[in-house]
Amino acid sequence: MIDRHHLAQLHSAEEQRFIDTHPRSAALAEEARTHLLAGVPMPWMTRWAGAFPLFVSEASGARFTDADGLGYIDFCLGDTGAMAGHGLVAVTEALSTQSARGITTMLPSTDAAWVAGELSRRFGLPAWQMAMTATDANRFVLRFARHLTNRPKICVMDWCYHGTVDETLVILDEDQQVISRPGAIGPQVDPSLTTRVVPFNDLDALDAALAHGDVAALLMEPALTNIGIVLPDPGYLEAVREITRRHEVLWIIDETHTICTGPGGSTAAWGLEPDMVVIGKPIGGGMPAAAYGMSAPVAEQVSATIRDHDVDVSGVGGTLTGNALALAAVRATLTHHLLAEDFAHTIPLATRWTEGVANAIAGAGLDWHVQQLGCRAEYWFCPPPRTGAQAAAAIDSDLDAFMHLYALNRGILLTPFHNMALISPFHSAAEVDAHTEVFAGAVAALTMSR
Repeated sequence: MIDRHHLAQLHSAEEQRFIDTHPRSAALAEEARTHLLAGVPMPWMTRWAGAFPLFVSEASGARFTDADGLGYIDFCLGDTGAMAGHGLVAVTEALSTQSARGITTMLPSTDAAWVAGELSRRFGLPAWQMAMTATDANRFVLRFARHLTNRPKICVMDWCYHGTVDETLVILDEDQQVISRPGAIGPQVDPSLTTRVVPFNDLDALDAALAHGDVAALLMEPALTNIGIVLPDPGYLEAVREITRRHEVLWIIDETHTICTGPGGSTAAWGLEPDMVVIGKPIGGGMPAAAYGMSAPVAEQVSATIRDHDVDVSGVGGTLTGNALALAAVRATLTHHLLAEDFAHTIPLATRWTEGVANAIAGAGLDWHVQQLGCRAEYWFCPPPRTGAQAAAAIDSDLDAFMHLYALNRGILLTPFHNMALISPFHSAAEVDAHTEVFAGAVAALTMSR
């Protein structure tokens, strides 16, 4: 229903507008190319909308200002890393105070026990350990799972994402064979040797995969987020728990993005009973930090391993893991943010965002749809998918690029790689409505030629 020639013309005009209005970012991008590979500190930063990345001068609450002095409403929030908002006063003060006292000693800080207790209260699992990132936490729990079960493989969802863990950068091909995910660089081994892959919402496939008896753990998000929001069918997660228990497979839930459903993530909001939980970037208020928790039976088994003389070379840990600065940030964040009252504000705003987008879509007569997961929402150029493969097949890179650039040129930042918004406690109804207005403008421009 979209005229592709018209789309290309619109995108070209938006590209020129971006270049014309961001001369300082353009100059900084050119300078960065001297010593930064591709001009960015991390590879995926090349994928932002526009001819070059924006350079940010400051961020506060739900907004940021770029190097050209232009202001933006931030619906990306560091892809969940700044879910509680930018420049949090309590976190800033905690970082300042703790850095003056010492950043890392390789010994427990006075915040460590409090953090573990709060995570236990929120997620319902009694025992916790720290990590630097969710990638590290996922890597560690998978090691423990293989060690405890003496099974070599793990199972993940087709088109899942759990950071840069090698075993999880996999998909199913057209013949339902396990292969590396497109874009995965230098896989260590054939991924079919380490991983079984099943489609999300497919219980028969999960049962069959675990019936082989060689899977140590099922690692999954309770709702897919990094291939776009794919929600679980009614009863799906309860059946996953039954199947994993029947096959004596540890069930690990990655809540790094799905904490958008509440203070204890979907584990608490939906009454799930995983064996282990991983939670990453949002708990640090922007400071790198992550954690993983485990049930009492798993913790009892893991404790013996942690006390082993050779635990320092176990593949679990890291010199800076659990450092005092990170723990201070986590304590400040969990004390003052990501609380029930925050979600009471953000989830209704996400509903408002969803309704605004849905109304604009309906008004244009497009077969597009929008999904909401807690305080996160995303629009699709198709009916809502039920599996990761359906979501991947529905990606329209040209439309994505235009919608993001159109929004960016009008002061709206969405999460890259998706048409997704995350709502913080600092967002207002007016800011949500500003996105609705910009989105409706983009839709009107696209459909003008019909």
